[in-house]
Formats: sequence, structure tokens, C-alpha cells
Amino acid sequence: MLIIKGADVYAPEHLGVMDVMVCGGKIEKMDRDIPVCYEDSQVIDGRGKILAPGIIDQHVHLTGGGGEGSFHTRAPEASLSELIRGGVTTVVGLLGTDGITRSVENLLAKVKALREEGITAFCLTGSYGWPSVTITGDTKKDIVFISEILGLKLAISDHRAPNISVDQLIRAASDVRVAGMLSGKPGIVTLHMGDDPRGLEPVFEALDRTSIPIKTFRPTHVARNWDLYEQALKFAAMGGYIDITCDCGPDKEVAEALRRAEKAGADFERLTLSSDGQGSWSDYDEEGNLVRIGVSSVSAVYRQITELVKEEGMELEKVLPLATSNPARTLEFSEKGHIRRGADGDILLINRETLALDMVLSMGRIMMENGEVTVRGTFE
Repeated sequence: MLIIKGADVYAPEHLGVMDVMVCGGKIEKMDRDIPVCYEDSQVIDGRGKILAPGIIDQHVHLTGGGGEGSFHTRAPEASLSELIRGGVTTVVGLLGTDGITRSVENLLAKVKALREEGITAFCLTGSYGWPSVTITGDTKKDIVFISEILGLKLAISDHRAPNISVDQLIRAASDVRVAGMLSGKPGIVTLHMGDDPRGLEPVFEALDRTSIPIKTFRPTHVARNWDLYEQALKFAAMGGYIDITCDCGPDKEVAEALRRAEKAGADFERLTLSSDGQGSWSDYDEEGNLVRIGVSSVSAVYRQITELVKEEGMELEKVLPLATSNPARTLEFSEKGHIRRGADGDILLINRETLALDMVLSMGRIMMENGEVTVRGTFE
């Protein structure tokens, strides 16, 4: 049993100062003053700290993504300690551009390893390409029979995308929808969005021609250009969920995207943040030649939140749901993304003054203490 005393709780809504008890990996009790009734109870002083849910990062290339500058640019896989440093207690892995030298089998093995090492992990089948790479040879069977697989990854409107037809997009979404229903999973098609001017037009056509629920389609990287983002805000207004990739750089796309969403009257519950961690980012010249490449960090989501609060003056209560309760809702994780009785003990303790991470708990287990990672991957 573990009791955190006197922390300022953001659940992610601001609840004020209270104690939080964790027992058996779950939040057992929340109250103003929980008595310490058992000698073996671990008491943590939360005074002067913010207590918040662990980060849910739904877009991480756990086995490395990209590699578009030949073999030496293959991005490395994610490590447990890097995820913990970013406050990530729940992660969804997926393949990227490279569904050839990397496989869904390898991704699934990494997900299983992270689970054994102490955090909650899931993944998607498929990659950029078409037909989708799978484990069983069938997208539907992957989702139905493999517990860790929640849906499908696919790319559209990108020069690296397979340029599938709208009919093929409809078929893929229909298969994923049914597989999700049969297996009690969200059944989502995560759509990597590129810079092609078509943007979300194929999705709008698919929705217009069918009765597939809009929640099936999950476009990501939607703030990569403002024409696409305008389409994304329209998509959100129709009842869809849109995912904004972190930038943590001088261009401030995320801050501007949130300001535009607010100005447009968008429902912030329809917005999520993700890192694209361990994916390669790349720049190309007008002839399509690679001129620059790098790797995104799995710590990007937490850094983005702190930047939005400290540098952009946004309220923590407004931006924290983008990486906690909102993705929990979109992924149908009822026990994640909240500080409440019965929820998983995925907890962050944050220094109130600096917003630096002080402690990370995953399923009630301490993974970081006093700002230092205490649980590392097997070979770290």
C-alpha cells in the first residue's frame, strides 16, 4: 500500500489538495486526510507537488520508424527508461514508413517486453503500405485474436503513402470496425497524414458514402500544414478525434494549433497529443530529395505540456487532458487517464514551481523517484 499525502491533484480536472492511496496497482481511495493504518504502508510526501495521471502516448514507433536515408538512418527502438523520463505509463506502438525491414511480429514482441518491464503497452497492425502487413495474414484476425492489437495503421495523402483508392480505404475501415466490435476493442484506423493537398478528402468521401462511424478514422500529424488542419477541425466538428504531433521547437505549431482550435470553437475533448516517438522526421527539397533527417523523442508529450504552460501561459487543466483523459476516451481505456477510485495507479508527481517530473508510478509501482529513473529495461 502506498499513500501520497498532501498533493495538489489534477485528475486531470483540478481537485485541489488531497491524499491518494494506491493498493494492488489501483487507486483505492482519495480524501483530504487518509490515515496511515498499516505499518507497512509507504508514505510519500506530496506537499508542494502536483499529482496527475500518467501520460498516454498513442503514437510511438517502439521498434524505430523510418529510415528514409538508407540503412544507416534506421531509427532506434524505444527504451523503457526514456518512456519513464517522459512520464509515459501507457503507450501504443506502431510501424512507420518501414514495414519492410521491420515487422508487426517484432513490434508485438516489443510491446510484450514493455509490459513485462512494467508499463501498459498496446500496438497497431499494418504500416504505411498496402496491402497491410500483418501477423496472421488478415487485419481482422490480428485485431480479434491478438489481445495487444487495437487497430490498423495506414498512410494517406503523402508521397510515401500507398495511394489507395477510397474504396480500399472503406474496405479497410469496415474490416477494422467489425474486428473491433467482435473483440471489444476500439477498432481504429490511425491515418498518417502527409502534405498532399488532398488531405482528408478521401476520409470525407468515405464517410459520405458509408455509415462507418467517424470514430473509426483517427488522423494524426494534422497540424503539419494549416490547410490540413482546417480540414481536421472540420472533421472534429463532425464528431471525430484528431491527433496533433508534438513539436517542442521554435515554430510553435502545437501552440498555434490549439489557439486556432479555440478560436474555431472546437471541442478540446476531440483533440489529443502524441509524440511520434522514435519515428524519423525528414525534410525534402522540391525534387523529393532527402535533405535532413532526425529522430523524435518519446519524452516529447510531457515537454510539450510544460512548454504550453510555462511559455504559452495555457492552463494545466486545459492541456493535460490532451495526453491523459482524451486519449483514454478515444482508445476506450476506462481505467486510464484519470485520478479517481478504481483507476490504474498510473501517477505523476510534478514539482509545482518548475513542472519537472519528480516521481512516476506505473500500476502503483514506483518507476522514477526524486527525478531519477529507478526501473530500467532489462539490458539498459
